[in-house]
Amino acid sequence: MKIAIGSDHAGFGLKEDVLELLKGLNHDIVDCGTYNTESVDYPDFGEKVSKMVAAGEVERGILICGTGLGMSMVANKFPNVRAAVCNDLFSAKMSRLHNDANVLVLGGRIIGKDLAAEIVRTWMSTAFEGDRHMRRLNKIKKIEETLNGNDR
Repeated sequence: MKIAIGSDHAGFGLKEDVLELLKGLNHDIVDCGTYNTESVDYPDFGEKVSKMVAAGEVERGILICGTGLGMSMVANKFPNVRAAVCNDLFSAKMSRLHNDANVLVLGGRIIGKDLAAEIVRTWMSTAFEGDRHMRRLNKIKKIEETLNGNDR
């Protein structure tokens, strides 16, 4: 699977750990930065990853900032992006199973390396359940289209 990953300075260390995990799982990774711990603005990296997901250039994205909150706000501005902050295993599983989340957002100052690895494994391996949940995603899509003036 092709996955874009990005972080700000607060998520850099965890991003590097997640990168190694994903490579070990044989995924094709696009590293959108940042590439060190110097202070940067999280919207720049959230935008890079989210644009790729929205355009279908990658199948999924992973974003990491201090809490995950800022990156999720950025990501969910893009059409066809369903970003979920998941700092626990249950949220990771349900974000895929019921919401078909295509961007995972992690809080680099909230969770540690081991928990992050389990969250990523769970999120990557959980399939969308479809059925009644598809109806709900279609309603979200309709809201997106209405807000973007594409509801004709």
